[in-house]
Amino acid sequence: MTFPERRSADVPTDEERVDEALRLLSGPPVALDVAVKRLARGSGVYAWWALPSVLPDLPGPPNDSDPSRRMLYLGRATSLRGRILRNHLRRSGSSTLRRTLAGLLVSEGYRTTWTDRVVLVPEDETRLTAWMHEHLRLTWAEDPEPADIEAELVRRLHPPLNVHGVDPEHIQAAVVAAKNSYDASSGPAQP
Repeated sequence: MTFPERRSADVPTDEERVDEALRLLSGPPVALDVAVKRLARGSGVYAWWALPSVLPDLPGPPNDSDPSRRMLYLGRATSLRGRILRNHLRRSGSSTLRRTLAGLLVSEGYRTTWTDRVVLVPEDETRLTAWMHEHLRLTWAEDPEPADIEAELVRRLHPPLNVHGVDPEHIQAAVVAAKNSYDASSGPAQP
């Protein structure tokens, strides 16, 4: 079977891609146990959502389909399934989201150790994953070049846990402090 070549008129503009991603990201947030079964292996953008009672000092934009939830974080991935399963739901060393959440939840007693960077101890990696399953929901949008649209989405939406790409007046001081606290919580062994 052969496919007709796409004409340049059939290729969506960046603005059309951003609009489509916004539409999909604003759809009903999915529980993580369901999301992990549905996530595509392709590239795209994703958004993490929570009720206002979760991290109440960090307001985010409401979800269009479920206004009781607000966006906390927006990211991009070359493999949506891989990024969510292998990084965000497993390892703090490779997930800015996990490190930020651990820093914000410091009163919950999350502990860190030093490998080649600051990471949660194994028991607390498991505990944070359980916390995420309980409190967070996910939406996503497939896109062949997510880096092209992520910056515009962050600029428009101002997710409170994002720091890079957010206009300075929308950067949350508590998030920056949490990141710094987490990074300072462990270090290489001193001789």
